[in-house]
Amino acid sequence: MGLRTERRGAVGRLLIDRASKRNAFTQAMWEELPVALDRLLADSAVRVILMASAGGGAFSAGADIAEFAAGARDPAWRARNQTAIAEAQRRLARAGKPVIAAIEGDCVGGGCGLAIACDLRVAGPEARFGITPAKLGLVYSLHDTKLLVDLVGPSQAKRILFTAQLLPAAEALRIGLADVLADDPLAEAEALAEAIAGVSSHSVRESKLMVRRILDGQVEDDAETEALFGDAFAGADFAEGVDAFLNRRAARFS
Repeated sequence: MGLRTERRGAVGRLLIDRASKRNAFTQAMWEELPVALDRLLADSAVRVILMASAGGGAFSAGADIAEFAAGARDPAWRARNQTAIAEAQRRLARAGKPVIAAIEGDCVGGGCGLAIACDLRVAGPEARFGITPAKLGLVYSLHDTKLLVDLVGPSQAKRILFTAQLLPAAEALRIGLADVLADDPLAEAEALAEAIAGVSSHSVRESKLMVRRILDGQVEDDAETEALFGDAFAGADFAEGVDAFLNRRAARFS
């Protein structure tokens, strides 16, 4: 197959479904990812998105090297491929809902690029992370390199890119490439998604935008961020949260 989506309660799933090729991405899959993501973003019942392998095992081995090798010397194909990959990464990184990656096995190359574009990464004990353009004489894009540097810092990013080595899950956790290490990463990611789905989606959405502004270089409040802060006090979620707190009940956010 390729990619498919489903919803369980408030959690939408974006599933990579190409187990026979270790979930390696074809050109068609890169182009499909924003479309699949849009389906989940458009579903008002979905509050959190979970990205995972449909059948366990490898999260993604990256780009389909056979397809890539066949097309890479064609400038038109290469431009289309680079555009599709960049769009997939950017759409994940800037999705209007939080995205969690559940990583059970190998998360390599373009697959690792997808994972670092997610908001959070939950890894299993068998997970391995690597970004390997140096093995092919290629160069990682600036956008993807920035995502990596934002997560692990410049020195660790250099180590990952210079060596092209695969890092075990515990090491990925230590340097910030993974956020949580769990024996059952899918179950842990689902629990994390449910926790996020249970709070104010307005707060989560705007907090994600605030963090993105900071990562994109903003260091001081402007009129828009000050308005986001102030306007929240007049919002329905604030009224519901206060009422729930005062009456010692669970909040029911819209």
